[in-house]
Amino acid sequence: MDSSAHRSPTDPPQRRGHRDRHGRGLRGPLAPPQVPISLTRSELFDDYVRESVERLERRWPQLVDVEFAVQEVPLPERGAADPESIPLGRLIPAKQGGKSRIVVYRRPVEIRAKAREDRAALVHEILIEQVADLLGLSPDAIDPRFDEE
Repeated sequence: MDSSAHRSPTDPPQRRGHRDRHGRGLRGPLAPPQVPISLTRSELFDDYVRESVERLERRWPQLVDVEFAVQEVPLPERGAADPESIPLGRLIPAKQGGKSRIVVYRRPVEIRAKAREDRAALVHEILIEQVADLLGLSPDAIDPRFDEE
């Protein structure tokens, strides 16, 4: 005898081969939240920027007055058809009464650096170059390990 003949129309449909046979539901996340596997690419990228900024601020306390940001992609510029001319970061000098801003562009960085370690190193390099421009110093003066990374 077919069991579906005795069900009311409001009963949820029963599925065969359902993996939650005992009604326990999903037992938990595959990884704890603090483990990088549970972070999105965007969150992981934000962490690279945050770690690099903290490292630079320890050496250059005046960077506390600088705003750091991540954007997906730069706004298109006229005549920038060459992929090598797409900026990876940008310094926006302070306007009257405002703060200077350094922006890192996530997608162009991810395209150039596939591995996590390479991405983190490239983000740090970009930030060093932008801070050097802001402070009017060489990148080596900002971080003595600049050429090593």
